[in-house]
Amino acid sequence: MNNPLPPAEELVLIDRELVQLDARRHFLLSRRAWLLGAQAPRAWGAQARPPVPAQGAEASAPSAQNVLLVLGAVLLAVAALAFTLVSWGSLGIAGRSAVLGVVTAAALGAPVVLLRRGLRSTAEAVAAVGLLLTVLDAYALYAVGMPEVDGTAYAAAAAAVLAAVWAGYGRSLPALRIPVPAALLTAQLPLPLAAAAGSAGRDMGWALLGTAALDAGLVLLRPGRWSRWAGAAGAVTGGAALLTGLAESAAAQSAGAALAPSARLAAVAALALVVAWRASGPRTAFAAAGGVAAVAAVAGPFRPELSPSWAAVVYLAVALPLLGALRVPALPEPVRRGLALAGAGVAVLQAVVSLAWVATVLVGRLRVLEEVWSVTTPAPAAADGPGLAPVVGLLLTAGAAWWLVRVLPGRPEPGAAAVVLAWAALFTAPVVLGGAPGPVFAAQLAVTLATGLLALRSTARPSAADAPAKAAQAPAGTAPVGDGGPAGSGSAQGGGIGPADSGSAPGADGGPGGGIGPAGSGSTAATGRGLAGITGITGITGIAAGLCALVGALNVSVAALDGRLATFGVLGLLGAAGAAGAAYRPAPAWVRAGAAALAVGYAALLAVALGALLEWPVAWWAPPVLVVPAAVAALGPRLGSVRVPAEVAAAASGLLAPALAAGDAPVLALVLALAGVVCAGAAVRPERRSAAGWPAGVLFLAATWVRLAASEVTVPEAYTLPVTAAALAVGFLRRRRDPLAGSWTAYGPGLAATLLPSTLAVWGDPHWLRPLLLGTAALGVTLAGARGRLRAPLLLGGAALAAVALHELTPYVVQVVDALPRWLPPALAGVLLLAVGATYEKRLRDARRLREAIGRLR
Repeated sequence: MNNPLPPAEELVLIDRELVQLDARRHFLLSRRAWLLGAQAPRAWGAQARPPVPAQGAEASAPSAQNVLLVLGAVLLAVAALAFTLVSWGSLGIAGRSAVLGVVTAAALGAPVVLLRRGLRSTAEAVAAVGLLLTVLDAYALYAVGMPEVDGTAYAAAAAAVLAAVWAGYGRSLPALRIPVPAALLTAQLPLPLAAAAGSAGRDMGWALLGTAALDAGLVLLRPGRWSRWAGAAGAVTGGAALLTGLAESAAAQSAGAALAPSARLAAVAALALVVAWRASGPRTAFAAAGGVAAVAAVAGPFRPELSPSWAAVVYLAVALPLLGALRVPALPEPVRRGLALAGAGVAVLQAVVSLAWVATVLVGRLRVLEEVWSVTTPAPAAADGPGLAPVVGLLLTAGAAWWLVRVLPGRPEPGAAAVVLAWAALFTAPVVLGGAPGPVFAAQLAVTLATGLLALRSTARPSAADAPAKAAQAPAGTAPVGDGGPAGSGSAQGGGIGPADSGSAPGADGGPGGGIGPAGSGSTAATGRGLAGITGITGITGIAAGLCALVGALNVSVAALDGRLATFGVLGLLGAAGAAGAAYRPAPAWVRAGAAALAVGYAALLAVALGALLEWPVAWWAPPVLVVPAAVAALGPRLGSVRVPAEVAAAASGLLAPALAAGDAPVLALVLALAGVVCAGAAVRPERRSAAGWPAGVLFLAATWVRLAASEVTVPEAYTLPVTAAALAVGFLRRRRDPLAGSWTAYGPGLAATLLPSTLAVWGDPHWLRPLLLGTAALGVTLAGARGRLRAPLLLGGAALAAVALHELTPYVVQVVDALPRWLPPALAGVLLLAVGATYEKRLRDARRLREAIGRLR
């Protein structure tokens, strides 16, 4: 090709043209794809496909704009601060005023123009800078014109002026979202700052309360776009006022000093209740805070004059009437629920503290175990404690919880709480009151038995017959509580704390209007019938009663170990009560099972106590304990539905016997044998054969071994032959029932139990008798396996016989090897390898035939 351009220049020109062609091709392909998408037909009503964002765009335009605006506003604010704080002194008074005035006016006026042009985000950023400049103006005014004025007082006044200015600015430009919230937040500062500036801050609580009241007034009188900001600010300042009042009331040293905090707390309570009554939002939380403030206001003056424990009872007595708000239909539902939560919160706190004290009293009883039957009656842990105050508090809380059972019939928690609290109070009261051990034990036994009776009379679940009665007796427009649905005009959705009806049931409580029921008149009537007797205890309440009875029984049993008469009296009475409870058929199954287990356990403890009373050695306490499992095994099916828990408890008490006899080997062997007899007797019944048969065999074997060990028998066959005999007998019986059972399963364990230990013992036995007997037995087992075509006897017997033969031949082999020349063993090994190699295929066939022959064995 002829071309006037040099090759280098022509190559550059070609490359440039190719790049342009590639770019043009890419553009045309993109355009073609867009045209195809634009002309594609769409179904009727189908949405247009959204545009695909560019691959390189990591942020949208508005977000990037906001970031730039925020950064710009921050930089301007930093520059303004630097100018005000650093470069202020380089200008005169006129220059300073002119600069700040012009900049502030420009910053505040610019948003007007920006909003007209639709630049709202830019206007927000510039307005924020303008608000900051007004703060700098206020600081400049203080630094230049009023340096002698108190800084805190000036800050309070400046905050008030700025809040007013910002609020007006925001109202004049409603499109801006920053000025009004900034004004509301700044308005929280004037009163607290003014209080901090005067009287050493003693009026801080009133200042916070006044600020919260202003916020509440704004929320209630001018609800609108910015009311949530005022509500949030008021909630913070109101909470601070509440905490300040509580702290001052707790720090008061006299009743007179506590009056001022009480008055402030009363004002907080009134404000909170007004907000909860009329405002929207978390009304229940406001009502709860008001209830707490009211309790502290009423009980605060009594606290300095009383001990801490009795002061807590006073707070509780003031808080519990708040639960009565559930029965006041005139109150809004959130207010009722909040007041009830406040009362319940105080009651729960008091109950937790009191129960912790009760736990210390119960744990103090364990000191009796340090010296049993010493008749010392150690002082209880509550001797120097708070006295009867926790008991009174628990009783008051239990009464309130039991009242809630009628108010909230669909909730099981109040009933369970009432049972637990009442038991804790009544069980601990005799210990606190002191006195002789006899009356204390009698009172605690009475409380324990009463709680157990409550559990016995409970039902597993509410009666299904009550639901139709509630539905039939409920008035129109109401529904029984407990199904999570509404139950009248004042019902709480979702089953929370709150009354379920505002109507009344004449005659339900003995007079007209006295039966104001939370679930309607029908529900109140049904609840009255349920609570007329103990049979109204259901579900979790019965479980709570059962647990309380169990804890009380165990605690009083430990305390009774201080004296012999008390031990037998308490253990016998509780054991008899357990037996009676197990025999009470109307009781729930789980209650009867627990009572049966307790009865068996107390019977075993009585047997131990009897052995200790007779001053027998500890090991000989075990045989009387086995009388309890023997009695349970003898009764058997007569126990009915409590048979299984009774047998489990008997088995557990049977484990106590070997533990007691562990220090004396002959007695332990006797105890194990007796336990085996008990298990064998139980295994006579077909339904217990598998459960008690194997334990019986194990116990007999263990008794034999222990007896042999006590007699210093060291021959291993004395321990293994009984196992082998029993195992072979079982295997033989199984093979008779199931001819297809393998020999390894039937005879393998029994044969291995003796052959393996004896084979190991042969190698350490220098005498000739054991190898002879073991070899003879192994030969017989091998022949029996070959005759019966049984794999396990053939292989185990053959292996044992080979081991015995090798043991007997080993000395002679060693002598022969020592007498042979040194070159002969390698030569013999070589000849053997040559022979094996020459007949390799035949040896493989022989090995296969041997494997197949063994595989055909059973």
